[in-house]
Amino acid sequence: MSQTNEICLTRLTVSFLSSLSTGLLTIGLPRMAVEIGLPDYLIAWPSSVYTLASGSCLIIAGSIADVVGNRIVNTIGCFLVGCFIIACGVARTGIELIMFRAFQGVAVSLCLPTSVAIVASITTSGRERNIGFSCLGFVQPIGFSLGLVLGGLLQDTAGWRVGWYICGGLTMALFFISLWALPVDEKTEGTVLLRLRRDVDWIGAILSSASLALLSYVLGVMSSGVHNIAIPGNIAALTVGVLLIPSFIFWQRRQERREKPTLIPNSLWNNRTFTTVCLLVIFSYAVVNAMEFFCSLFFQNVQQLSALQASLRILPSLIVGALVQVSTGLLIHRVPAFYLLLVSMILSAGAPLLMATISVHQPYWFNAFFAQLVSPVSADILFTVGLLVVSDVFPARMQALAGAVFNTVAQFGTSVGLTIMAVIAASITNGSKLQDKNSPDALMSGYRASFWAAFTWMGLACLIGACGLRKIGMVGLKRD
Repeated sequence: MSQTNEICLTRLTVSFLSSLSTGLLTIGLPRMAVEIGLPDYLIAWPSSVYTLASGSCLIIAGSIADVVGNRIVNTIGCFLVGCFIIACGVARTGIELIMFRAFQGVAVSLCLPTSVAIVASITTSGRERNIGFSCLGFVQPIGFSLGLVLGGLLQDTAGWRVGWYICGGLTMALFFISLWALPVDEKTEGTVLLRLRRDVDWIGAILSSASLALLSYVLGVMSSGVHNIAIPGNIAALTVGVLLIPSFIFWQRRQERREKPTLIPNSLWNNRTFTTVCLLVIFSYAVVNAMEFFCSLFFQNVQQLSALQASLRILPSLIVGALVQVSTGLLIHRVPAFYLLLVSMILSAGAPLLMATISVHQPYWFNAFFAQLVSPVSADILFTVGLLVVSDVFPARMQALAGAVFNTVAQFGTSVGLTIMAVIAASITNGSKLQDKNSPDALMSGYRASFWAAFTWMGLACLIGACGLRKIGMVGLKRD
């Protein structure tokens, strides 16, 4: 095996194991909540806080990695991810689980952008890099699907904690492999502290990260109940988070005019392709993650299936997602991206439509199966196309920041999607005329409304893509 393949394999394994832990949580959360006493109003927080923490730290992590070096940041992140996955397995209370998931999110933020930068640095533009980026996405549904199946098997046998111990142990093993496999970072002029002070837009990083953290926090508390927005502290967090957005834009303009280090130059947003792709990533990731979450709840809470049975019904979407990722890497330089993205979004819009019109007692092979098949297509194609577009607009020395920007957009889309869909589902369920709000019929009324909302979002994404990507041309072509 060549050194390039060894390096790529270690980076893919990081994404694989992180996704595996997410699969363990998704399928095991109902049982975990009962055992560790996680209240119903905090049921979404182990998932939400992970996204909140990682999304808030990605920009800072990417900026530091571009200066300090991708190897050191990535290996530290890998070690910490392993530690906190194991910690989730030993959690005894709901608060402990939420805390450890938050720390895991921070650790993952060190790995995601640096993995993109490492793959970009060891591959040449064209087919080789296309496949490298697509494989970063390919392993995520595979890891998630294995987490679903493994979690479903273990929680009915050895217990849900064993899955976390296995995942954490494998991640720690990967840390030691990374110390040997990853290339040493190139030496640059000046001390690390000098370069950190000189080459990082710290104010921009803090403004953007603080805004994302506050907005994601507000979205998270709203997922527990829309009435939480009326709490004074949450109103203050929302206000400050919104005000930081124009502050960040103003600061970036100031830095760009003075030719100082700039996090995301405002001129980038004039690039229609870049802006459109970012919007499409937000919408697509919002819908695909909401589909995974609510389909799991539909199978378990409405159709009264076991965790293992539910995971097997979600499995087709993950298999299709993996196949789409690989196919995209092989074909993206041959097929016009406009048609590829537009067709994929139209197909993915059919997934929430099928679930919104499903009959509770309908066989799985009618609506639900086909919904699982088309659900991941848009997000998985966008993963490769988005990484290629975003990495192309950033210089070679800022590829970790490019990876951070892409992953931040995706994480923000996930947070927005899960929160808004959860608020819609809870509002409709609580407003139903049924006395038992936890009955399958009451829950299904809320789930159905969330599926309709997801369909609307994908329809809007199709319109944005049709208007904004007309001149995207071919992506992933080899450059001299």
